Amino acid sequence: MDEVFNAAVIAKKLIEKKSITPNDGDCQEYIKKELENYKFSCENINLEDVKNIWLRKGSDRPLVVFAGHTDVVPPGNIDEWDTDPFTPEIKNNILYGRGASDMKSSIAAMVAATQRFIKDNPNHKGSIGFLLTSDEEGPAKYGTQKVIEKFKKNNTNIDYCIVGEPTSSKKFGDTIKNGRRGSITGHLKIIGIQGHIAYPELAKNPIHYAGTLINDLNNFKWDNGNKYFPETSFQISSVRSDEVASNMIPRSIDITFNLRFSNELTQEKIKSKFEEKLSKLGCQFEIKWNCSAEPFITDEGKLTKILQSAIKEIVNVEASLSTSGGTSDARFISQHAKETVEFGPLNETAHKVNENINLQNLAELEKIYYAVLCKILI
Repeated sequence: MDEVFNAAVIAKKLIEKKSITPNDGDCQEYIKKELENYKFSCENINLEDVKNIWLRKGSDRPLVVFAGHTDVVPPGNIDEWDTDPFTPEIKNNILYGRGASDMKSSIAAMVAATQRFIKDNPNHKGSIGFLLTSDEEGPAKYGTQKVIEKFKKNNTNIDYCIVGEPTSSKKFGDTIKNGRRGSITGHLKIIGIQGHIAYPELAKNPIHYAGTLINDLNNFKWDNGNKYFPETSFQISSVRSDEVASNMIPRSIDITFNLRFSNELTQEKIKSKFEEKLSKLGCQFEIKWNCSAEPFITDEGKLTKILQSAIKEIVNVEASLSTSGGTSDARFISQHAKETVEFGPLNETAHKVNENINLQNLAELEKIYYAVLCKILI
């Protein structure tokens, strides 16, 4: 069977499996069957309602790992789709369906590239692994994070890892993610004294304290960024008071905010500086923190150079390195792997209605992954 066609067939098979997070929809079992004739061992690492699978061929180094997630976000309003999100359709060489961009097509390209590579190079050096989870689009508590903890304990050492997130921006192949910013969310309650709005001297308005704080934070420079990261950003996502009447000063106000931070900072430094500013307000407050990701960076090295070279050879595009965007499971893998990068299709339709991938890009993606395997394992 033609390798390009094979990647498209695998993508369609995966898309038709309704794997809304944390449900795997038997995607991993299908991938296991696709690779079982290529001498891959299999370990299912299932925790709570999350399915994880570790597939490996070989025991020698270097170990090249393809990583990704089989879960997808919900489709949203089905009526807004031109096609059934879980019935893959091809129109004008475009494959439509939930997960076409993020990231079932990448997994399909990884599997097809691996099959072709092993067929062409049965005596290759090193090892190939697949690390897949159904818990990336959700809380990400029992997925890749737990598998990497297990790897650390049993000395499963990863040399090079490619995570198949949709990284391309304007043109397929233009962006490789070699790091991501950290993400920390704060849930702040500022507590004042409730009272009649006509007698402000008898109350303490928490909204006024909040206004002072927000103005301070909007103008505060957390850092200057560096070679890899832009400066840290602060954004408010929610402001809500417990006001029940227009003539009342509320007792409290709740603010939810987020900082995307560079490796110039740590979550401890952010918490310390923030709470220092709160203390200066002279009001009562409560705050809870949730750091979902620490910043990470993979310096330019063998993997980034090989991947850039493969992209140039296949699609004639000069891929740039970037740390923009949200978080991914690369944040867990990078703690243990020698080099970790993300590379995949265009991200324009990820999580959107009518999510899709150009089949030419899918074919090119498979060739790029194949070229990387050749450059490392031959």
